[in-house]
Amino acid sequence: MPVSRLADLLTPENVLLDIDAGNKRRLFERIALESELRYDLAPTVTVDSLLARERLGSTGLGQGIAIPHGRIRGLDRAIGFFVRPRHPIPFEAPDNQPVRDVFVLLVPEAATDEHLQILSELAQRFSNRAFRDTLTATRDPAAIYALFSAPH
Repeated sequence: MPVSRLADLLTPENVLLDIDAGNKRRLFERIALESELRYDLAPTVTVDSLLARERLGSTGLGQGIAIPHGRIRGLDRAIGFFVRPRHPIPFEAPDNQPVRDVFVLLVPEAATDEHLQILSELAQRFSNRAFRDTLTATRDPAAIYALFSAPH
C-alpha cells in the first residue's frame, strides 16, 4: 500500500474538533486564524481563497463530507486541516445534507499536480464507507490524524 500523502500535510494540531461555526464563512475564518497562528498566513488571503473556490461550485461531496481548498500565493507547501464543527453546517452538497466532517486543503499557488493528487486521495478515502464510519466515531485528534496518515 502506498504511504499517505496526507501524513505530510496534516498534523495532530491541525485536527480541530467541536468548532463553533454555523456556516462556511465562519468555518473558513476559523481556519484562517489557525493558519495565521501556525503558518503566518494572512487571514484575509486564506478566507478569500477558500470562498473564491466555493463560488465555482460547492466542495461538499455529500455524505456529510466537504473538501474546501484554495491556492495561497507565497505558501511553500500544502497544508491540511481536519475540522469537525460542533453542529453540521450547510454546504450545498449534492445530497443537500449538512457537513459534519471537513478536510480543508491549502496549497501553493502553482501546485497543480500535487493539489490534484491530494484531492484524489481524499476523495478515495471519503468514498470508503468504513473509513467514513470510523472517522465519524473518532473523537480524539491524534486518532483522527492516524486515520488520515495510515497507508491506503
